Amino acid sequence: MADDVSSDRKGSFRKFLEHLSGAGKAIGVLTSGGDAQGMNAAVRAVVRMGIYVGAKVYFIYEGYQGMVDGGNNIVEANWESVSNILQVGGTIIGSARCKAFRSREGRLKAAQNLVQLGITNLCVIGGDGSLTGANIFRKEWNGLLEELARNGEIDKEAVEKYSHLNVVGMVGSIDNDFCGTDMTIGTDSALHRIIEVIDAIMTTAQSHQRTFVLEVMGRHCGYLALVSALACGADWVFLPESPPEEGWQENMCVKLSENRARKKRLNIIIVAEGAIDTQNRPITSEQIKELVVTQLGYDTRVTILGHVQRGGTPSAFDRILASRMGVEAVVALLQATPETPACVVSLNGNQAVRLPLVECVQMTQDVQKAMDERRFKEAVRLRGRSFEGNLNTYKRLAIKLPDDQIPKSNCNVGIINVGAPAAGMNAAVRSAVRVGIADGHKMFAIYDGFEGFAKGQIKQISWADVGGWTGQGGSILGTKRTLPGKYLQEIAAQMRAHSLNALLIIGGFEAYLGLLELSKAREKQEELCVPMVMVPATVSNNVPGSDFSIGADTALNTITDTCDRIKQSASGTKRRVFIIETMGGYCGYLANMGGLAAGADAAYIFEEPFDIRDLQANVEHLTEKMKTTIQRGLVLRNESCNENYTTDFIYQLYSEEGRGVFDCRKNVLGHMQQGGAPSPFDRNFGTKISAKAMEWISKKLKQSQGKGKRFMTDDSICVLGISKRNILFQPVAELMKQTDFEHRIPKEQWWLKLRPLMKILAKYKASYEVSDSSQLEHVHLQGQEEPAAI
Repeated sequence: MADDVSSDRKGSFRKFLEHLSGAGKAIGVLTSGGDAQGMNAAVRAVVRMGIYVGAKVYFIYEGYQGMVDGGNNIVEANWESVSNILQVGGTIIGSARCKAFRSREGRLKAAQNLVQLGITNLCVIGGDGSLTGANIFRKEWNGLLEELARNGEIDKEAVEKYSHLNVVGMVGSIDNDFCGTDMTIGTDSALHRIIEVIDAIMTTAQSHQRTFVLEVMGRHCGYLALVSALACGADWVFLPESPPEEGWQENMCVKLSENRARKKRLNIIIVAEGAIDTQNRPITSEQIKELVVTQLGYDTRVTILGHVQRGGTPSAFDRILASRMGVEAVVALLQATPETPACVVSLNGNQAVRLPLVECVQMTQDVQKAMDERRFKEAVRLRGRSFEGNLNTYKRLAIKLPDDQIPKSNCNVGIINVGAPAAGMNAAVRSAVRVGIADGHKMFAIYDGFEGFAKGQIKQISWADVGGWTGQGGSILGTKRTLPGKYLQEIAAQMRAHSLNALLIIGGFEAYLGLLELSKAREKQEELCVPMVMVPATVSNNVPGSDFSIGADTALNTITDTCDRIKQSASGTKRRVFIIETMGGYCGYLANMGGLAAGADAAYIFEEPFDIRDLQANVEHLTEKMKTTIQRGLVLRNESCNENYTTDFIYQLYSEEGRGVFDCRKNVLGHMQQGGAPSPFDRNFGTKISAKAMEWISKKLKQSQGKGKRFMTDDSICVLGISKRNILFQPVAELMKQTDFEHRIPKEQWWLKLRPLMKILAKYKASYEVSDSSQLEHVHLQGQEEPAAI
């Protein structure tokens, strides 16, 4: 497992390493501007990847201030300097806002301090201000060195030798306010903090029938406010990019009182701290409270979240994002030439990309300019398609038109949950029900999977019935693993009895198999000739046709949090290794990504066969590691990775082989991975992907209106998924070729290319293939259909 790279991959890796030797190079890493959770993971990745390729890596403490002050602020880092920081929020190397660096004198001092240590590669983790500063520094670099030589501070050789500075940026900002990147480091963790607070506030507001006004961060960017409003089903949201229309005061009060009339016991209003009206006048949370109290007389409270949002431990998403970006940044620095412009490494879909820093900063400033000039539609467009999509989805799901204004489609659509429960399923059901009702359909909930379908457990479901569902874990509709094969007659009879014109299936691999069975039965049962679409929802993330499934992010966070606690339980004791078993069937997604997020030494998965020699190599590796200052080891094992090398076997092997050096403990995480409240990512992903599925159904039904046509073609029975950067509807018949039915996994899985990343960060030799394009891409305005996901 340590060196499990097949010979051809080894060959390509050797070639890659020749290009990528860091020998004789020095990299400086700094964090600047406001801190964000996940910065430490980025610092750790930069240090370890730098050392891995043979470069020297220096910590620059306290951001640009440390660079200007020099001395003890610039210190060489080693492998152990970044041990055990992955789970720590904030930044261990400190961050400060620096006036001195804004002046040429300050930059002159900084250049002198860097040249003395031979640092000509800078990795800057910060917001757009920090990255702009780095770019100015890069442009002036040569002139600064010449001035230093003229002043006799450095010699002429140094000017020649260190003639150019390479700069690569990573965006660390909880506001997600940087154009060109789907998600900035820290955004997902900030959403975790916000959602934890909203979930807690909802229970108390429910008890007292209160209205809560919540203020979240985002002076110039409403991303946090918008996404948290989407994730908790807030009644109203105020954003800087999209101010409410004139007369909003009355509209809001009408909306709040309508919701109360629908038996809703609480109202939640979310305000971004930079919220404004169409005249660019600020809208404050106190102002909103006054309005609600005077107009409606509701008991109203204000909660300002403040710096809570910056704090706490980073989410699994942010740790993996930052680790991937950190490694990519080092590769970009080593590949840079004097002609390469400064770049930002970022994520587009689940692809690592490099973008020109200047273009990204320019576009970020264009948004602000559009807002200042009151061109709000333009500001929303510049934020990218993901932001625009979120806004449109929020509006569709939050505000119901009166019944007489919705044109009726005379279609009935059934929604069913199949397989094991996954967090986020309920958010998906809510979203589909509301989009369906807004499109004029009657929506029917089918309880207890295909079994309940056959028995006729079917009820019409209304807009208000699904209120408050987004934050609920598990499956409210009930779900079973039974396949439809043996109930086809009964299911067809129920479709006829309730005259269902379409079916939306939310579930995991069983749902996929069920969809295949329904598709094959179409020839015999004409009732099944209706549009059917499946939305993947399973913690295992093993559905063909999609890179992600609803529920996997929540499970990953559970695994990561548990690993953190387990590791901490050994602090202060002697050296200890933990063997932890994760779920996932034969799919190694949770073990592999959990390993990356928790900083594991090894993760055993079915997709990458291993033998006793690999186990032996891992034990020896850990033994060596334990002779240093590192006290703890973590080994993850997917539940079905090997029938003979069981968790017990691996535990006993490690215990015996590590005797005298470390002792072992084992943990089987079990069903806690399926439970819990859904993470912000799963709530949003479920909400948005399910809305897309419903729009697809409406489109199909519209096309056939009045033609009475039966749907027989493959493209009317699809799996909706995310692949690379796109949302795709793929006919289930075509996906059969991509499926390993025996092991219930797709034949190709994108995350396997992240395997080497975990090994490199755990000090193994491994082949790492550079991002799909090591070329600079340009910032396109089309943005993303879906936000990045890990």
